[in-house]
Amino acid sequence: MVQRLVKSEMSVRGVKYQALSTRLSEIGVEQSADNLRNKVNKGIMGADLLLQILMVLRARPVTVEMMQEILADLHDGPVP
Repeated sequence: MVQRLVKSEMSVRGVKYQALSTRLSEIGVEQSADNLRNKVNKGIMGADLLLQILMVLRARPVTVEMMQEILADLHDGPVP
């Protein structure tokens, strides 16, 4: 769920990992682009980093409905 949420918000805003790294450094969070890519792709990061990422991306509000859609997509798998 974390992976899809972050990747979706990055895609909507056209932000690549290097730009995300730069935005995070502007608020005092040092994460390399490669480190961010690994954390996002594995979907494993601390809640503090997730919130910082969503903040610098100016992400849409995360709603229960959004989470339910992500879970449904994960359950159904990719569409052929």
